Amino acid sequence: MTVYFIGAGPGAADLITLRGQRTLARCGVCLYAGSLVPRELLAECPPGARLVDTARLDLDRITEEFVRAHREGQDVARLHSGDPSVFSAVAEQMRRLDAEGIAYEVVPGVPAFAAAAAALKRELTVPTVGQTVILTRIAQQATPMPGGEDLATLGRSRALIVLHLAARHVDRVVAELVPHYGEDCPAAVVAMASRPDELVLRGTLGDIAGQVKAAGVVRTAVIMAGATLGAREFRDSHLYSSARERPHTPCDTP
Repeated sequence: MTVYFIGAGPGAADLITLRGQRTLARCGVCLYAGSLVPRELLAECPPGARLVDTARLDLDRITEEFVRAHREGQDVARLHSGDPSVFSAVAEQMRRLDAEGIAYEVVPGVPAFAAAAAALKRELTVPTVGQTVILTRIAQQATPMPGGEDLATLGRSRALIVLHLAARHVDRVVAELVPHYGEDCPAAVVAMASRPDELVLRGTLGDIAGQVKAAGVVRTAVIMAGATLGAREFRDSHLYSSARERPHTPCDTP
């Protein structure tokens, strides 16, 4: 018996990976967050699979479901939105599984920031403009941020910053970033990325908060700010440069 932590993707049902879909189709138990995972994905579960919505379950109850499946010899598909490696709370579940001696594997998914970049039609790393992406959030009612990871500190790099779980506090985000990035820094907010009700807001740090509040965005959104969002003039990368020496392959030979 194995628990599979599967990245369900950012929202669109067809953005789950083939591996994730195939794994889901052979697990007798599926645990999913009903408010975040598209219901269409549940149709991929095998007939008769036990479906458990974890939206109202605490960690102890979720662990009980793992243990029950283990006793029954049933593989578990544990669906998480986005990718399990970022803001998914899988680490604490893995710790419980380790304590119970239950095996688990991770199936990656498309993260929300990647879906947001796709909606913006933007590469987040642009030659000579920006080559670093910071993924973070802010401390509010949730778990406090570790020392040195506040926006004032991270903002000193002026790297492209992507904030999850922060749309409700956009005024605070802007106030902490403006001293480092400036009010004219390109900014964007993408809500419900990849879903039918996707909303894309573009602007600067000077006006993005107003747009967010006017649109009523308070959750399921990422905030981005950084020079690469507005990059127009930049040098071509070395990757496809004609000056780059390329290795010969058999198909290069006449």
